[in-house]
Amino acid sequence: MERRRGGGSTGAARRPGAQAGASFLQARHGSGNTEEAARAPPFHLDLWFYFTLQNWVLDFGRPIAMLVFPLEWFPLNKPSVGDYFHMAYNVITPFLLLKLVERSPRTLPRSITYVSIITFIMGASIHLVGDSVNHRLLFSGYQHHLSVRENPIIKNLKPETLIDSFELLYYYDEYLGHCMWYIPFFLILFMYFSGCFTACKGESVMPGPALLLVAPSGLYYWYLVTEGQIFILFIFTFFAMLALVLHQKRKRLFLDSNGLFLFSSFALTLLLVALWVAWLWNDPVLRKKYPGVIYVPEPWAFYTLHVSSHH
Repeated sequence: MERRRGGGSTGAARRPGAQAGASFLQARHGSGNTEEAARAPPFHLDLWFYFTLQNWVLDFGRPIAMLVFPLEWFPLNKPSVGDYFHMAYNVITPFLLLKLVERSPRTLPRSITYVSIITFIMGASIHLVGDSVNHRLLFSGYQHHLSVRENPIIKNLKPETLIDSFELLYYYDEYLGHCMWYIPFFLILFMYFSGCFTACKGESVMPGPALLLVAPSGLYYWYLVTEGQIFILFIFTFFAMLALVLHQKRKRLFLDSNGLFLFSSFALTLLLVALWVAWLWNDPVLRKKYPGVIYVPEPWAFYTLHVSSHH
């Protein structure tokens, strides 16, 4: 009887051990699935679609809406419909960037993310004010393809110190606002891109919806780079992404669907900027406004020079 009890107790002791081993294997197998899922996240169709849509409507469509809606609805001494578009952009874009950071496969530094978002909002808000006044000046005959002092409605202002005030406004709009807006914007995109790698080469492919979004996304970034005059920042970001891709390839890591989408959009943007510059390379008026080695004309300067001046 004692032997049976001893044998029974030994079997009972073995059964928990077997259960523990099975639990360990199950946990290990589940852990592998978790790591695999984290290594290759699905394509963020919702975020990239909303991101592209709001960029086209609220940013690109902003000055167009200002010209289309009747002036009686939005007097010159009140915010235009484009200004309300800009306000919505200043709220929605930081929210989408934060959601993108949340879905990053790797944990991004929170302090850098928060400071970048705060700086982004400050820069976009500065640009909102300066851009609002500059676009409202179009109704008074302001020409974007000319410098501030060469504009007919500006150069004859008295006292002449008023011209300095308009140049300060232009500086806040085109330089300070753009720097504080776009530097954190591209920094967040690059930090997110740095985590978009997978060890499985078969997962380095874009789904159909991603392929459809590449064209509108790349075309919008073309507008952003040319109109925002941020070609140096863009080309620096693009080559940093390219260097990271080559570096990770040595480690047998490949871009996942989200990384491929972002990289393809930027590659298309670079091609469109090159075609845009080649097309307007010999334009004497734009050449005068954009002197120097880096010549990237603004679409709105082209519009006021070659389109609106003929109507």
